[in-house]
Amino acid sequence: METGEDYRDAVLPREQWEKRQFVRCDFSEADLRGLRTRACTFDNCDFTKTDLGESWHEASAFRSCTFDRSVLADTNWAGCSFLGSSFVDCRMQAIKLTDCDFSLVSLGGARLKKAGLSKLRFRETNFVDADLTDADLRGSDLTGARLHGTRFGGADLRGAKLDANGLVQANLAGAHVDMETAIAFAAARGLVVH
Repeated sequence: METGEDYRDAVLPREQWEKRQFVRCDFSEADLRGLRTRACTFDNCDFTKTDLGESWHEASAFRSCTFDRSVLADTNWAGCSFLGSSFVDCRMQAIKLTDCDFSLVSLGGARLKKAGLSKLRFRETNFVDADLTDADLRGSDLTGARLHGTRFGGADLRGAKLDANGLVQANLAGAHVDMETAIAFAAARGLVVH
């Protein structure tokens, strides 16, 4: 286990890390392009301005980590957990996510247009003022998510779980929903559905 290690400004492209543990490590402004992690854990680590572009992550956990202006473009994440982490003004174009858990994560103001976010867990996630236009959220769990000002125009929400609070807070104009969500939306807005 590595605790409190300083990786600031480190240049470690194309590294391969397996079953490593990092606690309170500082990766600020590090070059980690092409990094591959498998079954690694990162607890309370700082990835401010870190370049993780083109990296691959499998079954790794990033718990209570900070991603501030980080480069996450063209990254692949499979079976990863981001419990309690925060993402601020990150470059997330062409990000690929499979079976990931974003519970209790802060994605406020995130730009996730056209992102593939289907079948992911976003329980109690902060999406305030996020842009999810044309995103694929089919089958995702958004229970308890804070969706005030979140834009879902053109997004596919069929099979997604949204609670009444989220249905009232979010801007769902133009979103694609199934009948169950449409009825829940109407009920959340005070309509009596027969």
